[in-house]
Amino acid sequence: MSDTQNFAPGARRFGRVNWLGLQTLAQREILRFANVWTQTLLAPLVTAGLFLLIFTIAIGPRRGDVMGVPFTTFIAPGILMMTVIQNAFANTSSSIMISKTQGNIVDTLMPPLSAGELVLGYLAGGVARGLVVAVAIGIALVAVLGIVPAHPLGALAFVLLGGAFLSALGILAGIYAQKFDQMAAITNFIVTPLAFLSGTFYSVEALPSGLYQVTHLNPVFYLIDGVRWGVIGVSDSPPLLGFAVALAATLAACLAAWHMFRRGYRLKS
Repeated sequence: MSDTQNFAPGARRFGRVNWLGLQTLAQREILRFANVWTQTLLAPLVTAGLFLLIFTIAIGPRRGDVMGVPFTTFIAPGILMMTVIQNAFANTSSSIMISKTQGNIVDTLMPPLSAGELVLGYLAGGVARGLVVAVAIGIALVAVLGIVPAHPLGALAFVLLGGAFLSALGILAGIYAQKFDQMAAITNFIVTPLAFLSGTFYSVEALPSGLYQVTHLNPVFYLIDGVRWGVIGVSDSPPLLGFAVALAATLAACLAAWHMFRRGYRLKS
């Protein structure tokens, strides 16, 4: 069997990983956002700070405690996770979309990388961006609000899982969308509502019965709730249940992304 056949996408199995290619793709995706850090890292931090400031000024003094903690403390972890998932999604979706529109996606598809390695490489960039944003916001929460994480490892686990889930969704969106208009529609009508309507700024216990049930079908709710538990020690649902649901959703999204890469769906003319 020739070397070309030996490295055909999808042909390899566990134990035969192109580590150099995977590392190169991951480094490329990380350098993509690091080189324009004012846009990809600084801007989200400013936005998160503005969200926290505006809600604190407008609602905080009158809202009182939520689940036994001050309103500002309650919404801070939700804003952190909302920023993480938005940036993780943007990193992978924009990378693939730009490569497709510029016609250089072939530079990623031609090297001897399997579908699984492509997924992992793109995921690395999205998760890294989300993690950097989370750490920066976490430091700000400690310095400004004095919030010390109640379960730091638990918070980290949910941040990594949230970054992976939305990075995988970003891969799906980037592959599916053929125009930037379609990508904007996915962001505005799917990703943003998922982030805002998942208990970011409120406890789901206050919702009517119907909305309460619908919210519990949303994996992002469990991510936000899990980070809230990790940061301030309170949550609307059991953390283990939330982790299990979010993990299952992440694996499903990654599997769908693997399938798209393996088929070359909307990637090969």
